[in-house]
Amino acid sequence: MSLPGGWRFPRVAAAIAIVLGAPFLSALTSSPALADFRVCNATQNLVGVSIGYRAKAGWVTEGWWHIEASTCKTLIEGALSSRYYYLYAEDAERGGRWDGPINMCVAEKEFKISGVTDCVARGFQRAGFQEYDTGEQANWMVQLTDTPVAGGPAAVTGTGTQ
Repeated sequence: MSLPGGWRFPRVAAAIAIVLGAPFLSALTSSPALADFRVCNATQNLVGVSIGYRAKAGWVTEGWWHIEASTCKTLIEGALSSRYYYLYAEDAERGGRWDGPINMCVAEKEFKISGVTDCVARGFQRAGFQEYDTGEQANWMVQLTDTPVAGGPAAVTGTGTQ
């Protein structure tokens, strides 16, 4: 193969350039697999969501993520570091909620709270969170729905992939 100016580009050199350049081009054109904890709102109303989890320093709750109708949001980006996560959500328009038996702390406005005991004494509210055993999957998705799902907790489903 001839190049402008009379330079020749041998086939072996072309093959080496293609082989060495392929991983670089692949990195530019492919998307990495995403690992995260996502919540999808399958209702027709705005939903406020909070999450609880065990961190190295102890229990943490965070909120509020506002999830519009028929959309999803990522609450935790990257591979999940815990096996168990806890979720509490409220319908901002109708006042319903998705909750569970595990008590943790929440606040009226955006929050990140360390610890799950003495919520009221520390100026927070106490809410019941639903536990999700992710089975140590790399990512997990919870879908909030208007009606209960057969065989699962009322109005909430969760799925994960490795």
